[in-house]
Amino acid sequence: MEFSARYVAVGDSFTEGLGDTDPTLPNQVRGWADRAAEQLALAHPDGAEAFGYANLAVRGKKMHQILNEQIDVAVGMNPTLVTIYAGINDILRPKVDIDAMVAGYAAGIAKLAGTGARILIFTGFDASTSKVFAAIRGRTAIYNELVREVALDQGAEIVDYWRFREYNDWRLWGIDRMHMSAVGHINMANRVLGQLDETARIPMPELPPVIAKTGTETFRDNAAWTKEYVGPWVSRRLRGVSSGDALSARWPVLRPLRG
Repeated sequence: MEFSARYVAVGDSFTEGLGDTDPTLPNQVRGWADRAAEQLALAHPDGAEAFGYANLAVRGKKMHQILNEQIDVAVGMNPTLVTIYAGINDILRPKVDIDAMVAGYAAGIAKLAGTGARILIFTGFDASTSKVFAAIRGRTAIYNELVREVALDQGAEIVDYWRFREYNDWRLWGIDRMHMSAVGHINMANRVLGQLDETARIPMPELPPVIAKTGTETFRDNAAWTKEYVGPWVSRRLRGVSSGDALSARWPVLRPLRG
């Protein structure tokens, strides 16, 4: 099939869509990339050609896995647009060589740039409001500065997640406190559409009211969250396994979307 434009999304759980649950879709998630692709398809007239969209992202993938498993596949699709978010799963590990990691990233971005596609690279989120993930803030800041250099060198664009202060509102996050909620994904899709100079925006659902909790209620919530999400997350890392080990990319080939 001939495509009027070809968008390929690359990365980990952020781009796969975790937190935006949809049981009818592959891996039971939707996510900002799907939502943005749908809006981009609306900008292309119906006809013999359709807007093509692929999402190669898989949760839990580290930088080397994304580079080895997704970059060449994306290049082979002759994309006109690529979004990529990678490296945060590495930063969350006890030890990481950020310089070496980003050097590999630069080589991958150079491959993508060779296609002539428009490339959007995300910075990492500023987790200063998270009691669990605030400890990696310094690492993420260093990573972001190196990623900005890569983008500048390769003619890519930065989607500056680090500066999206609306994500300090926990209502934009899912129950696991690690991935965006459906509302957070909609907001991110709109951020990407803005970066692409698209005028269309997805209507934002009304946020639920903030409910004040007692110290006891907060303690119970945190204990339940630690048991259900943090414990298994730490266990997987100690065992060297990932929640995405048995999963495949949601949309591994270009699929047609029509306005």
